[in-house]
This record gives sequence, C-alpha cells and structure tokens, in this order.
Amino acid sequence: MTLVAGGLRLELAPGWEARVRRQAPSQPGQPGNVLLHAATVALPEQRGDFGSGVVETLGPDDAFIAMLEYDAKDAGKVLFKASRIPVPKPSDFSPDVLQRTRAGNTGAQWFFSVSGRAFSLHAVLGSHARRAPGATKVARLLQGLTIGTTR
Repeated sequence: MTLVAGGLRLELAPGWEARVRRQAPSQPGQPGNVLLHAATVALPEQRGDFGSGVVETLGPDDAFIAMLEYDAKDAGKVLFKASRIPVPKPSDFSPDVLQRTRAGNTGAQWFFSVSGRAFSLHAVLGSHARRAPGATKVARLLQGLTIGTTR
C-alpha cells in the first residue's frame, strides 16, 4: 500500500498502518505543517503528536513513528542540518529519550531537512531489549519514504 499526502510518499511495509494530517497553519493562508504517524499496531483516531494513545499499546515487537514538519524557515537552522532521512540503528535508542517512560519501551529522535522542509522524527519501540530488530523494522519503513518539495 502507498500513502501519498502533504508532499510525502510512503510505501507501507506489510504490518504497518500510517496516517497523515495537517497541523493548524502558523500563518493565515498557508497550509499547515504535515504530521505523519505510522505503527505496527492500529492507530486510534485520537492520538497525541508524539504517540500518546498509541505507544501504550505497543507489544515487544511493535514500533511507532511520528514525523513532524516544522516551518520551512527552520530548514536552514543548525538543529535541522542533517540533509537526509535518518537510518535508525539500535544504538540510537534509549529509554531516556521517551517523552513519557513506560516499562520496556525505548525511543530515539532525529532532526533533519529534505527538499527545503524541516522535520523531526520520533520513534518508539515496544522493547529496549529487542531494539535491534525494532530499529531494522523502522529503517525499512523509512526506506520507502520520499519527501517532495510540495507541501
């Protein structure tokens, strides 16, 4: 399955579900920034930007990502200096990265810019002990992501 929205194209790997929505615009007359959620569990209609309502349902082999777009003017800032979509590694993940800690879970966060667009990517895995296969699962999903200049 392919998800196309907001200038993003995501080839979904089997077992993943994804949705894109727009945030409220920061300037009148402009489109809102894009928020992508993908998970190996069902995505509830009501969920927080960083996955509250989803991460609580992760089993040890599950994963969740949230990719939030920032304003285009932010793409040139040092925080977003990485110029490609991240390739997660097991060593990137730590329970200390989580916005809210939950026994067993682990997370990672990256900031980057592609096509003149600034993003943060937040990933949560259901098990820190199983972060190697989890990181691989997230990396494979991100290999199917293309970010265009069109918002």
